[in-house]
Amino acid sequence: MTYCVAMNLASGMLFASDSRTNAGVDHVSTFRKMQFFQQPDERLLVLLSAGNLATTQSVVSLLRQRASASSSERNILNVPSMYDAACLVGDTLREIVERDGPTLSQSKIEVGCSFLLGGQIRGEAPRLFNIYPQGNFIEATQDTPYFQIGEAKYGKPIIDRVVNYHTPVEDAAKCALISFDSTMKSNLSVGLPIDMLVYDKDDFGPGIHQRITEHDPYFQQLHTGWGRALRDAFAALPPMRWKE
Repeated sequence: MTYCVAMNLASGMLFASDSRTNAGVDHVSTFRKMQFFQQPDERLLVLLSAGNLATTQSVVSLLRQRASASSSERNILNVPSMYDAACLVGDTLREIVERDGPTLSQSKIEVGCSFLLGGQIRGEAPRLFNIYPQGNFIEATQDTPYFQIGEAKYGKPIIDRVVNYHTPVEDAAKCALISFDSTMKSNLSVGLPIDMLVYDKDDFGPGIHQRITEHDPYFQQLHTGWGRALRDAFAALPPMRWKE
């Protein structure tokens, strides 16, 4: 399993993904689930993935191969808008599923995967899309400025309580890391390292990328402080009054 979250906020964007994959308790591996597609001073696209690892790697490989093979054909580095980029990722996903799906289905292997695609192309505002296993997608709005894929349920409550469209990116990053800590506490299929990227609106640079490991002092501080704060808050609540 995996956990990824992306946010499109007033001041910028945030992307975060864990790096654990498993095919059973005796086969746990580390794979990066955050990919970048960049044209300096013109576009930065970030792709997060969850689901069948072979499918996601094939989709990413095809996107990169076609972007480097010819600049004249439609590819991730020359489409005119983020909407067109989301369509391209969805089309590529369907292509891989149509190619590999029938064979894998015979072995009862789930071929599906999902993506979060976000970033900015010069000429339009930053945009964020949630691309489903069928290749269709929805776009984040000011009312719903973030998406999650993978093992989302454990990290969702803290984000719902803290993050809105006007939340500063620095606070959103802190909240995202707490959501990862909560998820890892309850689900062993999500684990460190965490890849996190912060992108300032209209920057068109590479963003600020950080890989957070078990030895990261700030993450350990959040882990300890959040757990203590929850216990203190629980202890401060009034006791239940039982009816006689």
